[in-house]
Amino acid sequence: MSDAAARAPAAAGDDTRSPFERLHPAVQHHIVNTLGWRGLRPHQEAAIEPILRGDSLLVQAPTAGGKTETAILPLLSRMLDERWGQPCVLYLCPIKALLNNLEQRLTQLAGMVGRTVGVWHGDVGQGARKRMLRDRPDILLATPESVEVMLVSRSVEHRRFFANLRAIVVDEVHAFAGDDRGWHLLALMERVSALAKDPVQRIALSATLANPEQLLEWLVAGRDVSRTVIRGVAARPAESEVLIDHVGSLENAALVISRLHRGEKRLVFCDSRRQVEELAQMLRDLGVRTFVSHSSLGIDERRQAESAFAQGSDCVIVATSTLELGIDVGDLDRVIQVDSPSTVAGFLQRLGRTGRRAGTTRNCLFLVTDDDALLRACALLTLWKDGFVEPVEPPALPLPVLGQQLLASVLQEPAGVDEAAVDASLAEWRRTAGIGDADHEALREALRESGVLYTDERGLGIGDEGERRYGAKHFLELFSVFNSPPLVTVYHGLTEVGQVHPTTFRRRDKDQPFLLTLGGRGWRVTQLDLERKRAWVEPVERRGKSRWLGSGPPMHFELAQATARVLHDGCDQALLSRRAREALAGLRSEFGWLRLDTTTLVVEAAADRTRWWTFAGDRYNQAIAARLRTPELKVGSDGLGVTIRRGSEAGSFAKALEVAIGQAQVTIAEASGPEAGAAVEEEVGALKFAELVPREPLGRMGWMRFHPWREARVMVGRGIEVRVITG
Repeated sequence: MSDAAARAPAAAGDDTRSPFERLHPAVQHHIVNTLGWRGLRPHQEAAIEPILRGDSLLVQAPTAGGKTETAILPLLSRMLDERWGQPCVLYLCPIKALLNNLEQRLTQLAGMVGRTVGVWHGDVGQGARKRMLRDRPDILLATPESVEVMLVSRSVEHRRFFANLRAIVVDEVHAFAGDDRGWHLLALMERVSALAKDPVQRIALSATLANPEQLLEWLVAGRDVSRTVIRGVAARPAESEVLIDHVGSLENAALVISRLHRGEKRLVFCDSRRQVEELAQMLRDLGVRTFVSHSSLGIDERRQAESAFAQGSDCVIVATSTLELGIDVGDLDRVIQVDSPSTVAGFLQRLGRTGRRAGTTRNCLFLVTDDDALLRACALLTLWKDGFVEPVEPPALPLPVLGQQLLASVLQEPAGVDEAAVDASLAEWRRTAGIGDADHEALREALRESGVLYTDERGLGIGDEGERRYGAKHFLELFSVFNSPPLVTVYHGLTEVGQVHPTTFRRRDKDQPFLLTLGGRGWRVTQLDLERKRAWVEPVERRGKSRWLGSGPPMHFELAQATARVLHDGCDQALLSRRAREALAGLRSEFGWLRLDTTTLVVEAAADRTRWWTFAGDRYNQAIAARLRTPELKVGSDGLGVTIRRGSEAGSFAKALEVAIGQAQVTIAEASGPEAGAAVEEEVGALKFAELVPREPLGRMGWMRFHPWREARVMVGRGIEVRVITG
């Protein structure tokens, strides 16, 4: 691609033009002369023609593969050729930090051809928002929740603001599509597209997807448009340096990190905020220059840490999955994983943060702190070596989101909204979601009967009960479809340090001050106002404790099955350090009885404990445990099996339990709809806006989402081998 080619547009109607030559001459010029690129990557070149002709598109390419440029450069070309108005592109991201990170990059790209970029989310001040309303940007960066705010806000003339919209780009689409936030995103896209004068193109970007064609079908929501999937070339396992080391404790992990790879920039992933904070303090105590990033840190704290890390060297940043999502922290030398992520997709995102510079290799060092983490890491890498990635599946029957969207649509038109107009704006969305007319009408009638909505001559309106639940300050609850736990905001002077759960302030000793850890530093609480959920602190040298509620994602069926394979067949020795090999050999010797074609019921008579080893994942094992639990039996479960405490003779108990498990398996495999409702009631009740949905369709939704019917169809055909250990 020469400079001359970049300056000279090809003749109109010339079918021999390359994809690059089809771009607007100004875009061609700046790719060569401003960006200094010698050529486009294959997936970037492949996306040009589909985007220029208006296809709906999904681009799957490795982390740091230039997916943003893949979408934006052809869109800039269309802006110039077709003289789009403002804003013409809505660029949606799952987290605010990614939006902030992309702003500079997109501002440079758009600025090359005289176009502008704006960012709109909860941290953007009123002054900046007013300026964007007066002087609308060409490209608007936002979260879905911020778009919802714009649609219901009295200060935004949404019909005028979105009238010129021509394209929506969804970055990190996999982070949306797997839960109800994806349905919220899709509904908002429908509502925003309905405000535009012209058809709105949809483009999705992701690094890790097993089912891109299905996700693209979901994204277009039944529209009769051309669809194109672009796949970039992913790094193969053989091209990556991956190793598991068994270090035995978090303290030992900190020691290894402090001694290995000195002089290099290291990104360390942990899978809880508590572990991030503890590890960061340990590293600082060992003299390591350490930064911290997780979702409960104040925005200034996160930005300072990420900026300093991006510019520095010989340092460590300890983070949760928030740094999986493409946020630029500069060129990394190493990724280190403490214990194990829960999915292959998450691992691939983390692995992809390295190997960006010429001559470097993608790498990840696992430092596992116990035997359970060792097994999870081995199972995960076994799946990775097999080429497995978890499919992203939008959850079934999003009735709570439909309830939220009906309320939000009413707020969007305060003078009254015509029911037919609401139905039309959400019709394709409902079909994509599998919500039939009967369920839709049942939900709407329930909202009327409860007083959440009412109908009069002006159309739909918010009723008295709707005002009570969601009126005034409670309207903020309608802007998102996921529950956020109540957190206490911690301040040092006027600066927000971060947020912690109120249980952090449970007193054990009334004479001792509260000590917190945030940002990898210790803080002493000087003032506490739990009613207003605020605390003020001052720095101290001592370590503190901070708490956050929440558990990690459940172990899925494939990971549990891979764990059984590791215990039976072992793990690729090239992936294991000497310590990891020795630890895994010890574990495998304990499971010498394991068979892959059946499950095993191990009765430990002396320990008064029975363990049914299913290797079937959390969801299936929880369902079995719920059916076995009685006042006499204490039953628990995890991803690998079900544990029963009992008080009768071992042999007869084993026979009775084998029969009970067999019956429970059949019950789970045959359950459907209302019959399964009770087993999943707790999970359904935890969904935001579930209270809006009538009981019968809510129970049916619960079965479709949470009942382990796929696992049950596999497990019901497997036998149960009984082993009684009397010693």
